Amino acid sequence: MENKDLMTEGSIRRKIILFALNVFLGNLFQQLYNTVDSIIVGNFIGSNALAAVSSAGNLVFLVIGLFIGISIGAGVVISNFVGARDSELVSLSVHSTVALGLTCSVILTIVGVVFAPPVLRLMNTPDNVLPESITYFRIYFAGSFGFVMYNTFVGILRATGDSKHPLYYLIISSVINIILDLVLIAGFGMGVGAAAFATAISQVISALFAFYRLTHVDADYKIEIKKIRFDRIMTKKIISYGLPSGLQNSVMSLSNVVIQSYINTFGEYAMAGIGAYSKIEGFVFIPITSFAMAITTFVGQNIGAGEIERTKKGIRFGLTSTILSCVIIGVAIAIFSEPLLALFDRHPQVIEFGMGRAHVVSMFFFLCGFSHFMAAVLRGFGKPMSALIVFLVCWCVIRIIAIMIFANVFQTIYLTHWIYPITWTLSSISFAIIYKRTDMSKLHI
Repeated sequence: MENKDLMTEGSIRRKIILFALNVFLGNLFQQLYNTVDSIIVGNFIGSNALAAVSSAGNLVFLVIGLFIGISIGAGVVISNFVGARDSELVSLSVHSTVALGLTCSVILTIVGVVFAPPVLRLMNTPDNVLPESITYFRIYFAGSFGFVMYNTFVGILRATGDSKHPLYYLIISSVINIILDLVLIAGFGMGVGAAAFATAISQVISALFAFYRLTHVDADYKIEIKKIRFDRIMTKKIISYGLPSGLQNSVMSLSNVVIQSYINTFGEYAMAGIGAYSKIEGFVFIPITSFAMAITTFVGQNIGAGEIERTKKGIRFGLTSTILSCVIIGVAIAIFSEPLLALFDRHPQVIEFGMGRAHVVSMFFFLCGFSHFMAAVLRGFGKPMSALIVFLVCWCVIRIIAIMIFANVFQTIYLTHWIYPITWTLSSISFAIIYKRTDMSKLHI
């Protein structure tokens, strides 16, 4: 199979950097339009609206994280077949992935729209924020088709080594989202529902661009409408790799939802301040996610091709790059947190709550980066269950137990700050041990 994007050949550093750079730029645009979304909401609608969007954020990712993970798992399977140059299995895995994505988009729409009110109430969302949170949540999930299918199509492209076209589509959708925000909210004075609507429309458009690319490319991973169906064995394989990755995202979000519920008890300024900080923190995850996606594809293809030494060299380079970028961004956020938070909301209490979180966690981002990177390596190895167990224990169970035990004892917002670096440390130690004990010569998909 002729594919200039194959990561089993050529310079290791160049392949990883180019792939990660395209993902980085795409994620940067995505984070920018998410941030602009919150800035426009905070400045043109108010603190209540910003609190509503922030409150819905963790719950949104709790639900969609499962489906993102499935697309990641599908990418591991596809990348392994790409590395092995098995054209028939590449095509079969691609069409099974699309069929699974279509099914998931229907399920996600129903779940998101129906269960928004009761779940938001369980999160202790204040009464003055609840109506807007429900509106945002329901409109966002009404557009689930665009989000799920975009991630499905982009997962296929990235599994083949193509991170360039997803970048183009994200740039286009980012611009559309920002324009719609400005027109609907700043121009026509519409509420938080308009912000969710703008996001949903931009995601549908980016999904359509990715779909067009995959139906017109001259390669083994080309999508043909008549071939979209579930292959029992292939679908089972995709789910076996994707479900642990999806559950990994969901269990992390579950702990964040519990923590958010505790934050909500401190009122709308705490919700707005920490929500605004979360948007800033999102920029830390851009290089983390970029190198993680690059290494999953790199490892998947090279394990499929039997290139063990090349795999090890790629992991070392990617890990060094990830940690270095986390340190640099962490220092920058610690120094400039106040003016950055003021972009979202100038209320002193909002800024105070946001700075409290920034000054605690920003110096520990390298541990978060290490954990995410090693989880991506394990996914590339075909060992997603190992990553799931570490995150389930360290980032979910321990966090929830800590909140339940210490919340009533200390009654301080700083409990929600320190819980992150402590659990990042525990997961980093766990991943280091698992990696050290892994024999790559025995890995196979």
